[in-house]
Amino acid sequence: PLNIVYEDDEIMVVNKPANMVVHPGVGNYSGTLLNGIAWHLLQQNPALDEDTLPRYGLVHRIDKNTTGLLVIAKKGDAAAHLARQFFDHTITRNYIALAWGDIQNETGTIKTKIARHQRFRKIFDAYPLDEETGKIAITHFKVLENFHYVTLVQCTLETGRTHQIRVHFKHIGHTLF
Repeated sequence: PLNIVYEDDEIMVVNKPANMVVHPGVGNYSGTLLNGIAWHLLQQNPALDEDTLPRYGLVHRIDKNTTGLLVIAKKGDAAAHLARQFFDHTITRNYIALAWGDIQNETGTIKTKIARHQRFRKIFDAYPLDEETGKIAITHFKVLENFHYVTLVQCTLETGRTHQIRVHFKHIGHTLF
C-alpha cells in the first residue's frame, strides 16, 4: 500500500515508510516503492499492462530506513522538468535527523567530498576537499532541540550524494541515531 499525499496527471508525491526499498535491485525484486507505483498505475488504467505502462520515474531517492516524501514523475516530460530543478538547485530538500551527542553549534555547514570507502566498498566516507577522491557534498544544519545525549537537527542539502547526511554527521563525530 502507498501513502499518496498528492497526485495529478504529471506527478505523484508519496510518503515512503521506513524499511521500504525504493527501487528493485539485487535481493529486492518485489515489495519496493516502484513496484507499488506500477501496481497503482495499472489499477488506475486497467487497459494497460506492465509492457504498456507510461514512462514514470524517480527523480530522487531516500534510504531504505528513511521515511519521507518522494516525488515521482508519471510522464517523461515531468521527469525531465523535475530532474532539471534538482540539477539547477531550484528546489530545497530538508530532512530531520537525530544525531548522537550534544552538537554545540546552533547552525553549521559540513563540506567534504563523498565517495565509496576505499577499503569497504559497500559504505561511503567523507574525504577532504583537496583530495581527488569523491564528489563535493554540502550539508547545512540547524539544531532544533538538544537532548544532551542526542540532538535533533534540520538538514538542508545543497548537493545530493548517496548517504550524504549519514556520512557528514559521522564525519563530524555525531553518527545518526
